[in-house]
Amino acid sequence: MKALQVLLSIFLLGLVLVAGVGAYAWFELNNPTAHERAGEIVNIPIGSSTEHTVQKLSELGIIHNETLFKLYIKAKKEGPLIQAGDYQFPSPISPIAVLSLLKTGGLVPFKFTIIEGWTRWDIANAIAAMPALKMPKAQSAFALMNDTTSIKDLDPKAPNLEGYLFPDTYAVHSTTTAKDVIDASVKRFHEVWKQNLARPAKERGLTPHQVVTIASIIETEAKLPKERPIVASVIYNRLRQKINLSVDCTVIYASKLAGKWKNDGKVYLSDVNRDSPYNTRKVTGLPPGPVGSPGLASMEATLHPASTNYIYYVRDPDKNDGTHNFYANASDFERGVQALRNWESRRDSKLKNQVKKH
Repeated sequence: MKALQVLLSIFLLGLVLVAGVGAYAWFELNNPTAHERAGEIVNIPIGSSTEHTVQKLSELGIIHNETLFKLYIKAKKEGPLIQAGDYQFPSPISPIAVLSLLKTGGLVPFKFTIIEGWTRWDIANAIAAMPALKMPKAQSAFALMNDTTSIKDLDPKAPNLEGYLFPDTYAVHSTTTAKDVIDASVKRFHEVWKQNLARPAKERGLTPHQVVTIASIIETEAKLPKERPIVASVIYNRLRQKINLSVDCTVIYASKLAGKWKNDGKVYLSDVNRDSPYNTRKVTGLPPGPVGSPGLASMEATLHPASTNYIYYVRDPDKNDGTHNFYANASDFERGVQALRNWESRRDSKLKNQVKKH
């Protein structure tokens, strides 16, 4: 009988202890405690483990019972829900509230967007214009793009990252640098290439360098998605017939390389006459490399061109949406050019009359 009473007492004591531990844990996890980091931005880097995240918060004094917090996260299987990002933890705050914040992704990050067709100059200027990236000089950002280590597997002879900075929107946190953005855009290119382009490029016998170079021209020349495969066919037809590509984006790129581009949207005779391997008005074949950052659609058009006999195109003056008319012979093309010039002349006259009235 006494043995049974002893066992019962031990059992009841165990229940009391469990209840006590549970009550203590509940109190510790739900009790808001003060810390000295209120108002500061705390960055949880991408790839941080739950262990490192909790350890960091403990070192900052935001979490006071590191072991209990880890056990709770593990028991609730909340670890995978914790997100990297910038956070501000008010004071006082409970561990439960801290965990809730860690699952939100934190403060809304700044966004840096690389637009389809942007060149290295455009990207460098955009980086310099974004204070969060802490690189006010475009030339410093431009210099970062000369490191081609990250694309040696794709384009071992590339002199810079032109064409491999994939157009997309990238998050900028408090610890993000200009190099981080550039690295992220190259990483994104690798992902897109592997998932969407590597196999068809191999089947067509094209290297990444060739695909990106052709696609960078299509990106600028084709204003409408439906025209990208047709523009691609014009490029291939001209290359096959050894006709100069004669595209303005390559002429402009040559002028930028020479430091002579006036950046006013106009192509001058001096640009057209410039001696440069990028000037496809004077040089037959593709330019030495990409002339901007092509998006996925332009690279897919490069690998899946339309089947046409077109070797010319010119803007359709009857439409104001970037539509082109395509031609297979010079005489039809010249008529299309003349129609465009006539339209431009009428437009310019109308604008002059409007200016005079005002």
